[in-house]
Amino acid sequence: VIPRPIGWISTVDSNGLVNLAPYSFFNAICYRPPTVMFASGAGASDDGNKDSLRNVEMTGEFGCNIVTWDTRERMNQTSATFDKEVDEMALAGLTPAPSQLVSPPRVAEAPVHLECKHINSIEIPHWGDADRYVLVLGEVIGIHIQDDLITEEGLIDVARMLPVGRLGYNDYTVDPAVLPPGDRRLRELDYANVLPGFERVYYHEYDSVEYFARAGCGCRFFL
Repeated sequence: VIPRPIGWISTVDSNGLVNLAPYSFFNAICYRPPTVMFASGAGASDDGNKDSLRNVEMTGEFGCNIVTWDTRERMNQTSATFDKEVDEMALAGLTPAPSQLVSPPRVAEAPVHLECKHINSIEIPHWGDADRYVLVLGEVIGIHIQDDLITEEGLIDVARMLPVGRLGYNDYTVDPAVLPPGDRRLRELDYANVLPGFERVYYHEYDSVEYFARAGCGCRFFL
């Protein structure tokens, strides 16, 4: 199922320690009340849970930050597995911004944030412990949108926002078709040397470019 939106989920534990992790099993599912979901897989901790799931069920709240082209590399940093004592937001050099209605901070560098109250967790039937996924439902009780993303008609300027989507494997995508001619990011999308640590490995007649990271998780961007 591709492409999929990415929910950059921020949570805190009972001691206030921040956790930040991207989830591509993520989506909005209804309007009233506005509700989002993410699915958390098996974790490496003794209880078998990822920190995000444990924190949401402990505190009853979470934040969702939308991943964009400008935050792609730091999103990738926070996707790694760390000890629960590690603050991924600080590790990736991101700026915590206080939320208004929930405890988890927002990622200031993300242009859109959703503050969410935990509704329910549903364990999905699975074949074994390693295949365990838990569906987390959250009601959106607060929304923050960067001012310059809102058009005169009150709509979101998707071209200015340029959200990143998840493909299969370690592959991600953006849609350059939403960008107007001459936009600076078209040049960025066309030249691999603007991506430190990435190199061009594919180019075809319609100017589609595939990038891959030489280090880390091997994340690739398809344009």
